[in-house]
Amino acid sequence: MSGRAQLMWDDAVTGYDFGDSHPMDPVRLALTMGLVRAFGLDRTVDVVAAKPAGDSTLRLVHRSDYVAAVRAASVDPDHADQNYGLGTTDDPAFAGMHEASALIAGQSVAAAEAVWRGQTGHAVNFTGGLHHAMPASASGFCIYNDPALAIARLLELGAERVAYIDVDVHHGDGVQAAFWEDPRVLTVSLHEHPRTLFPQTGWPEETGAGAGEGGAVNVALPAGTGDAGWLRAFHAVVPELLADFRPQVLVTQHGADTHFEDPLAHLAVSLDAQRAVMAACHDLAHEYADGGRWVALGGGGYAVVDVVPRSWTHLVGIAAHAPVDPESVIPSSWRDEVYARTRQLGPARMTDGRTPLWKAWEEGYDPADRLDQAVLASRRAVFPLRGLLT
Repeated sequence: MSGRAQLMWDDAVTGYDFGDSHPMDPVRLALTMGLVRAFGLDRTVDVVAAKPAGDSTLRLVHRSDYVAAVRAASVDPDHADQNYGLGTTDDPAFAGMHEASALIAGQSVAAAEAVWRGQTGHAVNFTGGLHHAMPASASGFCIYNDPALAIARLLELGAERVAYIDVDVHHGDGVQAAFWEDPRVLTVSLHEHPRTLFPQTGWPEETGAGAGEGGAVNVALPAGTGDAGWLRAFHAVVPELLADFRPQVLVTQHGADTHFEDPLAHLAVSLDAQRAVMAACHDLAHEYADGGRWVALGGGGYAVVDVVPRSWTHLVGIAAHAPVDPESVIPSSWRDEVYARTRQLGPARMTDGRTPLWKAWEEGYDPADRLDQAVLASRRAVFPLRGLLT
């Protein structure tokens, strides 16, 4: 296994562009790669540009008629078929949509292949993490579900146990749906409660079905949850499940929209807590996933200057075993790039100035506390199905 991590990048991924008024601005991808380069992290990893996912790969998750509809909308956006979720407010059709979406999916699939084949221990595709797309429809800014495609490819290559951890503020509904009855995949999603946020799914009672019962885990966090609660919930659920499941590969999704500055959601998590969870995922991969097989993806995140580039640059640094010191001053060359692209002033440091702390679940819980109620609901729903104590 190579000692260097892989970073998946192709400039053409910025073609995933729903238009000027859409919150998923591809400048967030360009600025993240710019910040990676400004810190010299591109010299500590192998930067790889993979081919777009072909139709046979896309059909591991998506129906052939849906892929055909995406192709048609890509050529003629004005006549996109809304029966497939295309041409909507959330998912406007645009010229080249299929090509850009397949390219992002191809990066995640290639990352998974490289990790499985031992070409690298860790692979990052921060352009991916598009976890809402369903087998036959676009949803929530997502056309092709690259996390599900990466996992499906791992299964095709022979993996018997793949764990997926999703810490985006939105429920990882598309990935959960793809493996709802598959005992080979454990999906865990920590997200804002469906009462207050799209896609209104991800209740604790959603635990999988058939042979996959107990394979879907949902921690629905109350709006306003901050660093201490978010980290407490993560550590109260994820490590114990991974210790039991013993995945051969860990796939994680790191949407940056849990941040308190994000305009589309209602959690209050800092950059420093996001970094702490990234580091925890890295450590858990080394502890439980066949010596450190880790595929790390991006996801949501709509504070496209202040938050997303810093968050995912930390992710790249952690995967590269070259973590960026949170107190680091951001190079002026990158801040100049920010101003040139956005006419905004970029952040000055790689921290929000927080020191994330949390109380371990093992120290006890408060049944009257809303955060503890959410954690307990998840543990009670799933842990007995897996033979674990609540």
